[in-house]
Amino acid sequence: MISLWRKRPILTSAFLLACAVTLFFAGRIVVQTIYWQTHQDVAVEPWMTVGYVARSWDLDPRTLDRLAGLPLPEVKGRPQPLSEIARDRGVPVETLIADVEAAIATLRQMDPGE
Repeated sequence: MISLWRKRPILTSAFLLACAVTLFFAGRIVVQTIYWQTHQDVAVEPWMTVGYVARSWDLDPRTLDRLAGLPLPEVKGRPQPLSEIARDRGVPVETLIADVEAAIATLRQMDPGE
């Protein structure tokens, strides 16, 4: 390896950098896969965003937004937790969670392949 480094330092550096980048992204994929495998169909909680709920339940977030009557992330320029949406509407967060759970049930009935 040392002789290769002396003969072609730029090529060797590029190869080592490519290996490091590959290992980084492979590690990210493994960590995310393990995380989402252990967080499937979790109970809806106030701190969650619609995207998190949709990913956990393997649903389309835009469809979940529409069915539950929730604002799109573009409204404030960022995803909002359910507690913030409830506060902005002046309703209890439990009511909003019930709406989201009803939308989840509707979407699951529409696609019984799950």
